[in-house]
Amino acid sequence: MDSLLCGLDRLLADDGSLAHRSFGLLSHAASVDSDLRPILIALSERLSVRPAALFAPEHGFFGAEQDMVPAAEEGGSGPPIRSLYGTSEGSLRPTANAFADLDLLVVDLCDVGARYYTFAATAAWATEVALQEGVEVWILDRPNPLGGTVLEGNRRRHGFESFVGAFAIPVRHGLTLAELVLLEAKRSGWSTDGLRVFKLEGWERQAPTAREGWSWRSPSPNIPAMETAWVYPGSALFEGTILSEGRGTTRPFELVGGPGVDGDEVARRMNARSLPGVVYLPTRFRPQFQKHAGEVCSGVEILVTDRSAFASLRAGVELLQCFCEVAPDAFEWRSEAYEFVADRPAIDLLSGSDELRLALDAGTGASDWLESWHRDEAEFRSERDEVLLYR
Repeated sequence: MDSLLCGLDRLLADDGSLAHRSFGLLSHAASVDSDLRPILIALSERLSVRPAALFAPEHGFFGAEQDMVPAAEEGGSGPPIRSLYGTSEGSLRPTANAFADLDLLVVDLCDVGARYYTFAATAAWATEVALQEGVEVWILDRPNPLGGTVLEGNRRRHGFESFVGAFAIPVRHGLTLAELVLLEAKRSGWSTDGLRVFKLEGWERQAPTAREGWSWRSPSPNIPAMETAWVYPGSALFEGTILSEGRGTTRPFELVGGPGVDGDEVARRMNARSLPGVVYLPTRFRPQFQKHAGEVCSGVEILVTDRSAFASLRAGVELLQCFCEVAPDAFEWRSEAYEFVADRPAIDLLSGSDELRLALDAGTGASDWLESWHRDEAEFRSERDEVLLYR
């Protein structure tokens, strides 16, 4: 691949496409063109257009909010901002009135390729409602930063639906945002009349690199770097525990631990497992907010040495099991409501079933659950083939 053009670049080259349109924009701060211009500036400078309304996903339109904090609806002197992440589960889906003054919704969101990452659910739900209301939807596609070939994990089971489990897909699904929306439309049976995808140019399902003219932009406050995105599918499972997943530090998801943990022993045991493409260093860190704020936590730093060999989700499950064994007194499942769901444990919502939690609580280990992934991955690979836009 010589260069990579995202959907926004393709739209900007389509002069006149947005002229005289009353359009809303579902986007965020990571949505930039190949010249690294934020989407609002690029639309103004290249096409001389301005959205009639902005729609804010989790973390807000400008990416300023932490997780599980309502997206602000104050945009200063710019277009009005309509939040799609408020104070209740009902706020996650737009109402029909949200599109009453629009004839088009433009969606440009940077996903990170993991089932729990909420932008995909927001994009799919907003697309569904907009199309039902007779509003066109244009999706400006972007590459999956983890690549589009590797699948990893179980499909979410029925009964464990949530904002972090909106789709019955493996955790690492290998789809772009547009492909995911097309899959959801096919599964749910809603019409895609009025849906247009501005496809990527120069992407062949491999993980993009800077050599192809692709630059990482943080899509949310705790995915600051490409290295974070690679460990996120596994480390995000620690959100379902009282251990820190590194939020409140400069290395979220790359640091995992808690007070009273023997980080040296966790690192020793994890390195003894010889998981491919990763090394664990014993470390100490002090989160400045969220879990264990102000306390010294002992644990491990996750260093990915070979992205192509690293199985992030499997490594996360192995690390979760290791903390259970080494620090049983410090390890507990999160019991508070998580993404507006209070009747099921957070770890079940993240893992897509109760199998992981029950296996670790029983002390039997997660090997049987890990083996069960193969069938889900194979079935999903066959199903997703019908919506792939890039081969």
